[in-house]
Amino acid sequence: MLLLVGAFPLMAQKPMSIPEEIEWTWEVRPAHPERHLPNVLLLGDSISRNYFPQATKDLDGVANVYLMASSTSVGDPRLPHQIAEFAAMEGVRFSVVHFNNGMHGWGYTEEQYKAAFPQFLRAIRALVDEHGELIWANTTPVRPDATNGATNPRIDERNAIALSLVKSAGITIDDQHALMLQHGELYEDSIHFNSAGASIQGDQAAFGIRSALRNTGLQ
Repeated sequence: MLLLVGAFPLMAQKPMSIPEEIEWTWEVRPAHPERHLPNVLLLGDSISRNYFPQATKDLDGVANVYLMASSTSVGDPRLPHQIAEFAAMEGVRFSVVHFNNGMHGWGYTEEQYKAAFPQFLRAIRALVDEHGELIWANTTPVRPDATNGATNPRIDERNAIALSLVKSAGITIDDQHALMLQHGELYEDSIHFNSAGASIQGDQAAFGIRSALRNTGLQ
């Protein structure tokens, strides 16, 4: 038998999870959804979780607002499954999904983040109804003393990767990064913003969601 060493390319490595020391998922649904209102989802991490209350307040009487926040990063093969499980559990389709991902998973390279992002987008698209709208919120800056692995150069690189992919997909962008660059005095810790900062973020997220609902004829 003739063996042709190197004649065939090596098989691509299967994506693997790189767990963090603490992992979590935080999901919130309206206590009493209004059947006549559209359903809206904020999907992201603890930054999204922080501004979810203000966005919900701003959208009172406008939409039923849900939250799926998680520490699972783009690059982790568990993330699309977690999103699908959330959708199956809630049993609703969303008119708008406002989403972000990028503050966790620093064990993944930016190349892995880029390679996994299209599958992440497919999982998000599966959440919306026929005329649903997507809004991408980029990752906010951190202070130099951040200790979770986040650095502003890496955040900038991930934001650039995501921007190129969401723009080519025709997805609206909520520039939370530029917004919070203007409010460096509002950090609660090295990563998160205090209640005043979260309110500013939630107001901008809700404004974009209202605009998206108008585009779908639901407001």
